[in-house]
Amino acid sequence: MSDETVVLGIETSCDETAAAVVAADGAVLSNVVASQDSFHAHFGGVVPEIASRRHTEVITAVVEDALRQASLKPADLSLIAATQGPGLVGSLVVGVAAAKAYSLAWGLPLVAVNHVEAHLYAAFLHPPGQEPPARPDYPSLCLIVSGGHTDLVAVHGPGEYELLGCTRDDAAGEALDKAARLLGLGFPGGPAIQRAAADGRADAVPLPRPVVDGYDFSFAGLKTALARAVEERPPAGPIDVADFAASFQEAVVDVLWATTSRALAYLRPRQLIVAGGVAANRRLREVFAAGAEQYSVRLAIPPIHFCTDNAAMVALCGFDVYRRSGPAAMDFDVFSALPSPGGPEEKT
Repeated sequence: MSDETVVLGIETSCDETAAAVVAADGAVLSNVVASQDSFHAHFGGVVPEIASRRHTEVITAVVEDALRQASLKPADLSLIAATQGPGLVGSLVVGVAAAKAYSLAWGLPLVAVNHVEAHLYAAFLHPPGQEPPARPDYPSLCLIVSGGHTDLVAVHGPGEYELLGCTRDDAAGEALDKAARLLGLGFPGGPAIQRAAADGRADAVPLPRPVVDGYDFSFAGLKTALARAVEERPPAGPIDVADFAASFQEAVVDVLWATTSRALAYLRPRQLIVAGGVAANRRLREVFAAGAEQYSVRLAIPPIHFCTDNAAMVALCGFDVYRRSGPAAMDFDVFSALPSPGGPEEKT
């Protein structure tokens, strides 16, 4: 395929029903995301059964809207890319089934995309007619930090990944969601914590910075420390919810940067990519921008609207996957979790 390739991306790994049309150079022709936040807010987290049912209800309309906004017809497309995993199995099945149906109906090749890899490509997306904010540059170090993943990956070349570390328990975004629930701030937790933290003091509550061997992360102990601090707060004490939120946010960002900076010193990459939903956090962006300057490394971080789950990153990643490997077999299945290092994919 050439640089004139146009890809339809479909993303349903969790609770966002998304479709996008993206050119091979990363120009986003359309990007449609149907949020389910209002359906899950009452439960304080994503309910898998509700998520998959909602995907089924809106997937066709979302794809049609993506084509309409791009002013394209199916005949104008070159390729379809769909998220294969990791994610919620029921949600993934809906998106993959739709992608296979469109592939057969429209006579288009189809590729299966790893959701975590797709987040890396979000840093290279841009509006039509504009220069991309960043371009692939190797070696790169990538921190993918979201509600389900906290992974530190060395990128040695196109499709050449080395997993340096990951979370041993809660992902950073999951920890923020749980902290927000504990503080009564609502769902989704990351934005709620950030809003509350704006009025708080980051040094008000002494919280630990868990250190793990190698380049792994751990946030479960930090979450427990917050819970104990809340329980032990004097009824008329000077520490309020904003202070708890600011202190917890600062601790999470400190842990992320401490481990990432050690990996920077080891790898000495040309570029640092930070992606995933938590990369939208304002404090994280400030700390990582200052840190990247300190290490004289180029920081590539997506615009906030491309940090959270979207299909534009899936489409651009899909183009690269197709160039490397060609189309997927039509009988490919979804998987719920990343495989252990060196192990087979977990199929469901």
